Amino acid sequence: MIIGRKTKKRTGLFTTMCLVVMICSIIVYQKDKLNKRREAYQEQDQALQEQIDTETERAEEIEERRAYVQTKKYIEDVARDKLGLVYEDEIIFDPGN
Repeated sequence: MIIGRKTKKRTGLFTTMCLVVMICSIIVYQKDKLNKRREAYQEQDQALQEQIDTETERAEEIEERRAYVQTKKYIEDVARDKLGLVYEDEIIFDPGN
């Protein structure tokens, strides 16, 4: 009878230890899985932040260009380059001839 009780205690202890080891293994596996997901999200966050910075710079350049387009200097440059217009008293030297 005493031998049977020791065997039951050992079996119960062994079963408990197996369950603890299994639970610890599951926790470690899930932790690793979450760490990989976190790293992926961090990379995505970094890429999106770079994209935000790029678009912010682009928006600033567009704003500067918009301000330049509304100046008299821009209108004169377009008239000279695309339309070939000049002022009445302006002398143009053609280096090609």
